[in-house]
Amino acid sequence: MKTTVDLPEVLVREAQDVARAEGTTLRNLVEEGLRAALERRRSASQFRLPDASVNGNGLRPEFRDSGWNEVRAAIYGDRA
Repeated sequence: MKTTVDLPEVLVREAQDVARAEGTTLRNLVEEGLRAALERRRSASQFRLPDASVNGNGLRPEFRDSGWNEVRAAIYGDRA
């Protein structure tokens, strides 16, 4: 299939130089690059944060009705 793509002149010249140096055609180089870009997108999955929770019953009873400031003070002492 023929199509027209508008590319920056510098990019085309660089691609032509690479194609010439590798003994291939610009068409083959563009096809290879497009296939690689499509494969990278197909194989890339969305990041999913692993479950790092631990088994337990939540906060200890003495902290269940406490706010973060009270929990932090118990962890780090009274320093701010």
